[in-house]
Amino acid sequence: MCLAIPSRIVSIKDDMGTIDVDGVKREVSLLLLEDPKVGEYVIVHAGFAINKIDETAAQESLRILREVLILAEES
Repeated sequence: MCLAIPSRIVSIKDDMGTIDVDGVKREVSLLLLEDPKVGEYVIVHAGFAINKIDETAAQESLRILREVLILAEES
Protein backbone atom coordinates (compact mmCIF):
# COMPACT_ATOMS: atom_id res chain seq x y z
CA MET A 1 0.00 0.00 0.00
CA CYS A 2 1.17 3.52 -0.75
CA LEU A 3 0.22 6.50 1.38
CA ALA A 4 0.54 9.80 -0.45
CA ILE A 5 1.11 12.72 1.89
CA PRO A 6 0.66 16.25 0.56
CA SER A 7 3.96 18.13 0.55
CA ARG A 8 4.66 21.82 -0.04
CA ILE A 9 7.35 22.87 -2.51
CA VAL A 10 9.80 25.16 -0.69
CA SER A 11 12.46 25.57 -3.38
CA ILE A 12 13.11 24.68 -7.00
CA LYS A 13 16.38 24.29 -8.87
CA ASP A 14 16.25 23.06 -12.45
CA ASP A 15 13.93 20.02 -12.47
CA MET A 16 14.38 19.24 -8.76
CA GLY A 17 12.47 20.60 -5.82
CA THR A 18 12.72 20.57 -2.06
CA ILE A 19 9.46 19.64 -0.37
CA ASP A 20 8.43 20.08 3.25
CA VAL A 21 6.04 18.05 5.38
CA ASP A 22 5.84 19.31 8.97
CA GLY A 23 9.48 20.39 8.91
CA VAL A 24 10.81 17.26 7.22
CA LYS A 25 12.45 18.21 3.93
CA ARG A 26 13.58 16.08 1.01
CA GLU A 27 14.51 16.41 -2.63
CA VAL A 28 12.13 15.23 -5.35
CA SER A 29 11.98 15.33 -9.13
CA LEU A 30 9.52 17.81 -10.60
CA LEU A 31 9.83 16.47 -14.16
CA LEU A 32 6.28 15.09 -14.21
CA LEU A 33 4.60 18.39 -13.29
CA GLU A 34 3.61 21.22 -15.56
CA ASP A 35 5.01 24.56 -14.33
CA PRO A 36 5.58 23.78 -10.62
CA LYS A 37 5.91 26.78 -8.31
CA VAL A 38 7.26 27.35 -4.81
CA GLY A 39 4.38 27.21 -2.32
CA GLU A 40 2.29 24.70 -4.26
CA TYR A 41 1.31 21.38 -2.71
CA VAL A 42 2.13 18.14 -4.49
CA ILE A 43 1.68 14.41 -4.06
CA VAL A 44 4.98 12.51 -4.18
CA HIS A 45 5.58 8.88 -5.11
CA ALA A 46 8.96 7.15 -5.39
CA GLY A 47 10.86 10.44 -5.42
CA PHE A 48 8.70 12.11 -8.08
CA ALA A 49 6.09 14.80 -7.56
CA ILE A 50 3.26 13.25 -9.57
CA ASN A 51 0.35 15.64 -9.08
CA LYS A 52 -0.46 19.11 -7.76
CA ILE A 53 -3.08 19.36 -5.04
CA ASP A 54 -5.16 22.31 -3.92
CA GLU A 55 -3.92 23.88 -0.66
CA THR A 56 -7.30 23.46 1.06
CA ALA A 57 -7.42 19.76 0.20
CA ALA A 58 -3.78 19.36 1.24
CA GLN A 59 -4.38 20.97 4.64
CA GLU A 60 -7.49 18.84 5.22
CA SER A 61 -5.59 15.65 4.32
CA LEU A 62 -2.76 16.60 6.68
CA ARG A 63 -5.26 17.35 9.47
CA ILE A 64 -6.87 13.92 9.06
CA LEU A 65 -3.49 12.17 9.00
CA ARG A 66 -2.48 13.93 12.24
CA GLU A 67 -5.75 12.82 13.88
CA VAL A 68 -5.17 9.22 12.79
CA LEU A 69 -1.66 9.35 14.26
CA ILE A 70 -2.99 10.63 17.59
CA LEU A 71 -5.64 7.89 17.70
CA ALA A 72 -3.03 5.23 16.87
CA GLU A 73 -0.76 6.46 19.65
CA GLU A 74 -3.66 6.35 22.17
CA SER A 75 -4.48 2.69 21.48
